[in-house]
Amino acid sequence: MSLLESTNRPQDLRRLSRTELETLARQIRTFLVTNVSRTGGHLGPNLGVVELTIALHRVFDSPTDPIVFDTGHQSYVHKLLTGRRDQFSGLRQADGLSGYPARDESEHDWVENSHASAALSWAYGMARAKQLRHEDGIVVAVVGDGSLTGGMAWEAMNNIAVADDLRLVVVVNDNGRSYTPTVGGIADQLSSLRTDRRYEQVLDVVKRSLSATPIVGGPLYDVLHGVKSGLKDVLSPQGLFGDLGVKYLGPVDGHDVLAVERAMLQAKSFDGPVIVHCITRKGMGFPAAEEHEEDNFHAVGKIDAITGEPLSPSSDRSWTGIFGNQLVRLASDRPELVAISAAMIHPTGLAPFQAAFPSRTFDVGIAEQHAITMAAGMAAQGLHPVVALYSTFLNRGFDQLLMDVGLHHAGVTFAFDRAGVTGPDGPSHHGMWDCSLLAMVPGLELAAPRDERRLEEALARAVDVQDRPTALRYGKYSVPEDLPAVSSVDGVDVMRRDSTTDPVLIVAYGPGVQIGLAVAEQLSHQGIAATVVDPVWALPHNPALVELARGRQLVATIEDGLIEGGLGSGVAQLCADAGVSAPVRNFGVPKDFWAHGSRDEVLAACGLTPEAVARSITEALLALDPAAVPAAEVPSQTR
Repeated sequence: MSLLESTNRPQDLRRLSRTELETLARQIRTFLVTNVSRTGGHLGPNLGVVELTIALHRVFDSPTDPIVFDTGHQSYVHKLLTGRRDQFSGLRQADGLSGYPARDESEHDWVENSHASAALSWAYGMARAKQLRHEDGIVVAVVGDGSLTGGMAWEAMNNIAVADDLRLVVVVNDNGRSYTPTVGGIADQLSSLRTDRRYEQVLDVVKRSLSATPIVGGPLYDVLHGVKSGLKDVLSPQGLFGDLGVKYLGPVDGHDVLAVERAMLQAKSFDGPVIVHCITRKGMGFPAAEEHEEDNFHAVGKIDAITGEPLSPSSDRSWTGIFGNQLVRLASDRPELVAISAAMIHPTGLAPFQAAFPSRTFDVGIAEQHAITMAAGMAAQGLHPVVALYSTFLNRGFDQLLMDVGLHHAGVTFAFDRAGVTGPDGPSHHGMWDCSLLAMVPGLELAAPRDERRLEEALARAVDVQDRPTALRYGKYSVPEDLPAVSSVDGVDVMRRDSTTDPVLIVAYGPGVQIGLAVAEQLSHQGIAATVVDPVWALPHNPALVELARGRQLVATIEDGLIEGGLGSGVAQLCADAGVSAPVRNFGVPKDFWAHGSRDEVLAACGLTPEAVARSITEALLALDPAAVPAAEVPSQTR
């Protein structure tokens, strides 16, 4: 039995020698590469925190000492060490192990947090609660250096700095990267340590001093804190954190279990907050990841466990790639176009733009609020910013979009990638909230293109708008072949019309168009004629939809987003206000936190398959008018 196989709980780690710990770390890395290569997942970040996580569980008593990860994608090793090794074959699969901490999996998981920069606020609140309830335990927050580019982290640090009596340890996992190299002043401060030619000498001094110093009292703290060794004057993180009044321990080699352990034991001995600064390497131990400079295998699909090569190479024809290439084309003769990213230049498709126009590309770090208000400021001075974010991260900057962009009628274009149901990353990453939020912004125009041509056309139109915000949303699903309209009615594309008297009108946009066409085909087999239309621009709601709805027996809307506040609810309100008698049935994502699984599995759970929608429409028609459905074709469930 290997060491990993005999390690099923944190207590098992405490009996291991240094040699055994090193062996265990190698076995964990082999296990991660083998298993994540089969399922996909966040490989690089977890390879980088193996020794750090082992040390955490040797020093702290989880779950009495809560460990909060920021962000949660670096928790795979934590899962392994807390009894979930045998579940890794189902990682990020439906009904399998989550790719993030999950409270229903283990008592060791406290915060299902997969959005960055929130852990310090969680930890501060938990530590305060323990204090007020007179409970034992120390709260530990593991924070990546990328997360420290988010303003929320520093809002929390502002409180932590004056909480002298709070038992809280902040472990800074500093690898110089979030998705890609961390940017900004904080990153520069940490980088000045990481790249200082004295760094290796400093680590040697710290290690030798630690080895000769008891793990009690002031001498070790003096060494780590840099007072007697003079580190305070030469190492920038001491100034960065120490000036706040927070005790600082480090730098520590994050790949030396015992060095990290000693630092954490010392941190544990203090009554107030302590920062332990660990230097790690993302992708550590897997050559393919270490050499992959773009993101060190931050997140991978299924890959070859030896070479790291993808087993199913991604197509260049992705929504992200189409957006990025079109933006470059538009910017070639439009110098006012600039691009803004929140630490996601590559994932949002802005790398080609950055390569072509480096001075017009701005990566602000994990700071969506700042990115959006910065865009408003740029627009006020005559530029047209394009802000590219994942849909799920719009939630974090909505106030700025509403009050700084919307209220000021700023010409800013938003590109929301990973919109709709995304699949294996689960409830925090489904891009299902954006349409409902955007519908509240007066004047905002929103498109969800159904194919490549419509995306290119929508982006070209969006960057022409200078007096209000515009937005595009698209997902991670495959790009369909060209879906031409058969006609157009006042800006609404008619995708299929059997006759002008079709009893059913299906209003769909984005990926809903393909579902709508498949639904219409199924209905036709039951003798039910349906017209399918795509408004292309879902906001503002096109009044032409009202006229198209008149005289129908039923109107159905289909969208890959939240039902409440989405396109369908807007169409229903339009029809009600105009006195249209046909009932409106809305099909979309019901309001819930949908678990991880493949996109198709989640859509099926939401009732967003052609079969489910066609059946619901048939049943609704039958309830309204039995004569509307040929008796022989009534689905068996309704007989």
